[in-house]
Amino acid sequence: MHVEEQPAAGAPSVEVAVTDGVATLRLRNPRRKNAITADMAADIVAFCERVDTDETIGAVVVAGEGGYFCSGADTRDLGAASDDPATTDSMLRTTRVYSSFVRVGRLPVPTVAVMVGGAVGAGMNLALACDVVLATPTAVLDSGFLARGIHPGGGHFSLLGRGLSRSQAMAMGALGAPVSGEQAVSLGLVWATYDEHEIEQQARSLAARAGSDPELSRRIKHSADLELGPNATSWAAAVELERGVQMWSLRRKGEAGWTASRSGG
Repeated sequence: MHVEEQPAAGAPSVEVAVTDGVATLRLRNPRRKNAITADMAADIVAFCERVDTDETIGAVVVAGEGGYFCSGADTRDLGAASDDPATTDSMLRTTRVYSSFVRVGRLPVPTVAVMVGGAVGAGMNLALACDVVLATPTAVLDSGFLARGIHPGGGHFSLLGRGLSRSQAMAMGALGAPVSGEQAVSLGLVWATYDEHEIEQQARSLAARAGSDPELSRRIKHSADLELGPNATSWAAAVELERGVQMWSLRRKGEAGWTASRSGG
């Protein structure tokens, strides 16, 4: 069975397809390296709600269009939030992006991220929210927050800590050290690397067995969540812990601080 939903041409969006029990969520904002807009974030949440209730889906693959996974939150939204981060509107802007990858992380089925090219900031959060990450060998995983002069958000250290030691998480999140896809495999952040022409098919192959038995897949995922959950600060608590200080860093930067770079973050 194959079900596909096509978004409007040209507009930043997400594309959803379901084939043989495997749902694919594809970010479609290639001009901005698939930076997540508010509308895209809402569509990701809607997709997750569909997966929650559609028991014919046994696995999810998350990918980006145009040779890059995700450059993070759209800097136009971050810039607007930086004007006065304490306002309700500013809080909603960041919460929408947080909600998108948090919902992916809470899906009731196994999830596989296809990281082609790279991931930055909230884009790396989205990848690490998935259960398994595949990457191209030269893909760049970059926390990116320090380079943009803002505090990490979205429970970033909690996500890094799932696969890294404290020292490794600090090198990436606090000191801004990027790593390649190959390095990420050795560190434990990425399961395996594949060339760009084959990586998505490898992700589908990895997800195929779970997709073929959704009922069992969902029960296995539930057990994994209970047994492998974080034993330090919960992700939910980490999101809230980072929220206030990231808002402070956005206010310090101000909306004008985003005009020099509009690639995402």
